[in-house]
Amino acid sequence: MKDSTSNRSAKVSELIAFNIGEQQFCLCTTSVREIRGWTPATPLPHAPEFVLGVVNLRGVVLPIVDLAVRLGFPPTQPTARHAIIVVEVGAQVAGLLVDGVSDIFTAEEAQIQPTPEIAAETAKLYLRGVIAMDGRLIGVIDIANLLPATELAAA
Repeated sequence: MKDSTSNRSAKVSELIAFNIGEQQFCLCTTSVREIRGWTPATPLPHAPEFVLGVVNLRGVVLPIVDLAVRLGFPPTQPTARHAIIVVEVGAQVAGLLVDGVSDIFTAEEAQIQPTPEIAAETAKLYLRGVIAMDGRLIGVIDIANLLPATELAAA
């Protein structure tokens, strides 16, 4: 009889997949507090280019990050069809503007392939790796590097 404990020791993560343009990305659900529809943000002077502004989320001022800009893509023109993924990293809470959330799935750590060496340093900074699944490649976001507290504190 085969020992099934080795299968249980594999680290499995629950991930939420979302779109930015034609690209698919995901992040671990443990960082996600909620998903909400697009709400126009109040711009802030001297905020980093990727910070659209802030919104009031039940009494908490929440910075909204245009994830497309943060990842080096053209700026998003938000509509009612866009979504905000509210994430928490340490004490920092922020909203990530994405084109839409597609699904929630599980993946073993072994399924996450390293970011290719040829990728730009910034891509390797923001991506933990890539998952090949169902004929598509999904970039795995490294949320801790994506939302440095010092830059958001300026917002």
